[in-house]
Amino acid sequence: MAAAFMEEEVDNDDYYALLNVRREATQEELKASYRRLCMLYHPDKHRDPELKTQAEQLFNLVHQAYEVLSDPQSRAIYDVYGKKGLEMEGWEVVERKRTAAEIREEFERLQREREERRLQQRTNPKGTISVSIDATELFDRYDEDFEDLPGSGFPQIEINRMHISQSIEAPLTATDTAILSGSLSTQNGNGGGSINLALRRVTSAKGWGELEFGAGDLQGPLFGLKLFRNLTPKCFFTTSCVLQFSSQGIRPGLTTMVARHLDKNTMGYIQWRWGIQSAMNTSIVRDTKTSHFTMAFQLGIPHTFMMVSYQHKFQDEEQTRLKGSVKAGFFGTVVEYGAERKISRHSVLGATVSIGVPQGVSLKVKLNRASQTYFFPIHLTDQLLPSAVFYATVGPLIIYVAMHRLIIKPYLKAQKEKELEKQRENSASDILKKKQEAEAAVRLMQESVRRIIEAEEARMGLIILNAWYGKFVTDNSRRNEKVKVIDVTVPLQCLVKDSKLILTEASKAGLPGFYDPCIGEDKSLKILYQFRGVLHQVMSGDNEALRIPKQSHKIDADG
Repeated sequence: MAAAFMEEEVDNDDYYALLNVRREATQEELKASYRRLCMLYHPDKHRDPELKTQAEQLFNLVHQAYEVLSDPQSRAIYDVYGKKGLEMEGWEVVERKRTAAEIREEFERLQREREERRLQQRTNPKGTISVSIDATELFDRYDEDFEDLPGSGFPQIEINRMHISQSIEAPLTATDTAILSGSLSTQNGNGGGSINLALRRVTSAKGWGELEFGAGDLQGPLFGLKLFRNLTPKCFFTTSCVLQFSSQGIRPGLTTMVARHLDKNTMGYIQWRWGIQSAMNTSIVRDTKTSHFTMAFQLGIPHTFMMVSYQHKFQDEEQTRLKGSVKAGFFGTVVEYGAERKISRHSVLGATVSIGVPQGVSLKVKLNRASQTYFFPIHLTDQLLPSAVFYATVGPLIIYVAMHRLIIKPYLKAQKEKELEKQRENSASDILKKKQEAEAAVRLMQESVRRIIEAEEARMGLIILNAWYGKFVTDNSRRNEKVKVIDVTVPLQCLVKDSKLILTEASKAGLPGFYDPCIGEDKSLKILYQFRGVLHQVMSGDNEALRIPKQSHKIDADG
């Protein structure tokens, strides 16, 4: 629903709907529709001063729509970015003979230039909070030997580790950025922190470099250098060198990675790390619209392993994902499976069950809220207990279903109603203006409609008896809800030509004589019409194409 709000806010004037043509309409179709509307709205056809003024306004609006859609460049801009794209400065420097894709690139370039002017006002805060929980007593307790100890009646759940990190970006110039980050960690009563400052410079469109300085109470001062470079359009590499100063001396480290696009959706990586925990790693990552697959192999000291993971992406509104992975190496074997789902516009909730030898069973819960991450790894048992696996799998599902029905769903419904109300308030003046324009258009159509009806009656053709547009209440439980529909009989009859009415795949709110009576809500068009003396009726969705008459619309006289 939020996407619908944005579309209505961005594109109040649908030029295609106004001219009642398809988005793929040819220049001949545009011209024919434009000429017909000009005949209807031309100011010279009306003697009444008020009607003449209203006709002039509508005539200018139709003329503006035709000017945009008849010019290939303006039409390409409008198709990609709507009416607001035409209002952006800088299009005068664009060559006339460009494709829609080239115009999109040019628009994005102009947007980047505009962002650079607001560079000093931007930051990009990111943060992570991790809380490790030891809940092994839930499944592995000394019930018999220590049942007399105080508090032994309840299993003890402890927080054994916490980690907090935060970073912000401070743009200095169009090419230079300062990144300040810090972290705090505590484990079993011992803790420490660190602070880092990085200076990044974009040297060209192909690469950037970064200097890093850090200090902390657990480790000594740190100095690092990182470089990124595009070697070819399909290949890039990064290298990072770190010098860690400590009481034992200088501990150097070097990491280099080369990546290459194997095809449109597949990347290959080779990484070499020298220093502490040296290793060589190679991996293949394939990411498509419906899946994400990773296969990796590492040789190193002390970690050597092979890992395969797969993630399936459902194409639903909540962006549900199911994932699983297997990792085996010198440390043992770990199998993980889980799911994640979008619970609000900016929040994603996920849970993963980890089963390993000799690691045991763990449940990992993660919440991503905008640029903040909250991570809760819960260690359930050191052994492979079926009960721990069962509760780690079923427990989160039950809790999520309960939260979704009792908390998340009511909250989203309240937010939706709040956004709808805000949208109505913000659009109140615009709706009033659109309503007045629609009423004026209907008045201008009266004479033309009278002639169309006379012609259709003479040939036993198509006559619109009644037509309504808006939100229809079909649920008996919501009969008391206010019906939000408008009468559009005259505007539709005006569009009848040669006993046919053809409406394109676009919101009907943009048609002449129409307006949106219920912004942000689902709308339909209901028509009762007569063709060859027989009653017909049809109801179609707001964005559905419609062509009448049709035999399937005929009303059964026996019914």
